[in-house]
Amino acid sequence: MEPVNVRGLTIGSGRPKIAVPVLGETREALLAEAEQVKSVPADLAEWRVDWFADWSDRTALLETGAALRAALGDLPILATFRTAAEGGQQETSQKDYVNLIRALASSGLADLVDIEVFTAGENVTALIGSCHQAGMLALLSSHDFQHTPGEEEMVRRLTWMDGLGADLSKLAVMPHTGSDVLALLSATDRAARQARRPIVTMSMGGLGTVSRLAGEVFGSAITFGSAARASAPGQVPAGQLAEILELLEPGKN
Repeated sequence: MEPVNVRGLTIGSGRPKIAVPVLGETREALLAEAEQVKSVPADLAEWRVDWFADWSDRTALLETGAALRAALGDLPILATFRTAAEGGQQETSQKDYVNLIRALASSGLADLVDIEVFTAGENVTALIGSCHQAGMLALLSSHDFQHTPGEEEMVRRLTWMDGLGADLSKLAVMPHTGSDVLALLSATDRAARQARRPIVTMSMGGLGTVSRLAGEVFGSAITFGSAARASAPGQVPAGQLAEILELLEPGKN
């Protein structure tokens, strides 16, 4: 697996990098949360565009993105519009989703762009190309907030996204048993050994918290921790997360 680099941050080598979400519904709230992100051990910030009330207003979106970029300085930004179908805040058509991702890619305001592989559908390759043309990384993602697919399907999905040309491939699933969590960890280990670029996985909710902590052992390159608010069930506060990751780092003890 070949690590990727963004603003001097190497993803896919060493301990998992900590991504902290900013979820403000308004520009003022977003910038206030950005200040909180700067006060915790974050390696990158995830701007959850679907939480922003004026997401469909391109002028407001780009002006707010520019303000966020200025507020966060050199901290890498992952721009994410999570659809309701995959656990996000907004219902949107495929056409509107694709146009929004293109706008985010062409804006130059983020360093990485999340692309839901199933929502993008046949447009996924073109959207990856749009990101690369703008000098951004493309993170392909798949989220299942209802259950955990079988291990073989999870491996297939991760390696499929990697094969499509993703710079990072992300899979998040919801467990109902400890065996579901084990299946996700096993799939992570297998996919990380096969993938061309880094993968990101998590088993959500309290039951899956261990998956957010053990990425360096099993091969997940990014973990998500909270500052002001959590963006998904099971997120650990970023400060605690950093301490645990250091404690679990192979060879530390």
